[in-house]
Amino acid sequence: MRIARIAHAGGTAHAVLDGDTADLVADPFAGPSAAGGAADGAAGRAPVRLGRRLPLAEVRLLAPVEPRTVVGMAHNTGPADRALSPQAFLKAARSVIGPDEPVHLPDGIGRVDAEAELAVVLAASPAGHTPDTVLRTVFGWTVANDITARDLQRSDPLWTSAKGRPGFTPIGPWIETGLPAPDDTEVALALDGVPLRPASTGGLARSIAETLCYVGELLPLGPGDVVLTGAPGEYGPLVPGGRADATVAGIGTLTTPVRAGGPR
Repeated sequence: MRIARIAHAGGTAHAVLDGDTADLVADPFAGPSAAGGAADGAAGRAPVRLGRRLPLAEVRLLAPVEPRTVVGMAHNTGPADRALSPQAFLKAARSVIGPDEPVHLPDGIGRVDAEAELAVVLAASPAGHTPDTVLRTVFGWTVANDITARDLQRSDPLWTSAKGRPGFTPIGPWIETGLPAPDDTEVALALDGVPLRPASTGGLARSIAETLCYVGELLPLGPGDVVLTGAPGEYGPLVPGGRADATVAGIGTLTTPVRAGGPR
């Protein structure tokens, strides 16, 4: 099931996307229904439909979730990273933007790279789970672009100035629910229409289940929070006036235009 967050003439809402229509539903991250998209189907509840359908031509897709916490994984871009200790980093929740929403690059920031990643949207805290049970806490899967100011990353050991700026966490265009863990799924990035070398989530140093268990013991996470799993493929620099297209096979493509001059 494809769940989006949309803007329409009456405001904003969550919706199930079905063909060329959006079927409005109650907020899936509020209350007990947040467990509705558990990836293994455990005790799931269907989204509560509100009885209103809108043509897709009359809505705009927003970031599919408004997380309280966004966490990413360092040392997880390939098998060699298995020799390193796992390490997580935080991205500002308010750095999240949606599909087709531009990121503005501040003047003088230096090189800024796009990184295409599979992102996990949680239905519940993964704390206390094992790799065999942790997927029960997954609401669904989406696409993320872990935008990183590469020059600043080298001078900031916490990566705060490199990864937490306004617009530096595009996610979307929707959440796919009901799918098994995409442990061997292609992740690809194209810059200004030119494809870079893709790779599979199977090439990450740690599996999705291992990652969720790790971050679940570090941080208080809950419904609607987002975990970026790592960039297995080639990354590249963003250029004002260009765009980045991040794709996860079976989930979708997230497009981010690039603008100059700092956030608006």
